[in-house]
Amino acid sequence: MTDDDDLSTRAPVVERPWELAGEADGFQRLWTPHRMVYLQGEDKPADAEAGEQCPFCRAPSRSDEDGLIVARGELAYVVMNLYPYNTGHVMVCPYRHVSLYTELTPDETIEVATLTQTAMQVIQEISGAQGFNIGMNQGSAGGAGIAAHLHQHVVPRWGGDANFLPIVGQTKALPELLSDTRRRLAEAWPA
Repeated sequence: MTDDDDLSTRAPVVERPWELAGEADGFQRLWTPHRMVYLQGEDKPADAEAGEQCPFCRAPSRSDEDGLIVARGELAYVVMNLYPYNTGHVMVCPYRHVSLYTELTPDETIEVATLTQTAMQVIQEISGAQGFNIGMNQGSAGGAGIAAHLHQHVVPRWGGDANFLPIVGQTKALPELLSDTRRRLAEAWPA
């Protein structure tokens, strides 16, 4: 594979409709082919079992930088979302491979909640987030991309961050690399 084949380093391609066949419709197209890996399920577990094939089981065995881990607790940890809705989108995951909130122990529930609160405080401190979406999608029918390992999303929000790109172009403009956001969050995380 050459640098030319690495889609993550390519600039977005904008096509002008008047240069395409057919009737011009006045819209420009912003193609984001790097998102296809997510849409096609790359790196999703083949089954519901714990272990290396589960990204939430695998991440804690890596260095914080390689696993995109922001902070580690005793029973849960905070990790960057590889496919973020916004800059600073993290997930709080128990180390234990469980699929439903009702399967957490009382101590795990407390630590997931405490890490969620700390994530909100740190994100607000470093980025000035004006609000948050927090939630867990339970089971595939509930919208969980990886249903077998519980994870709570913490998504920072700002006034006006819902611009035309996600609505019309199914594209999100993220101004910072995941590794840079992870580093800033980790540096600001209380000891």
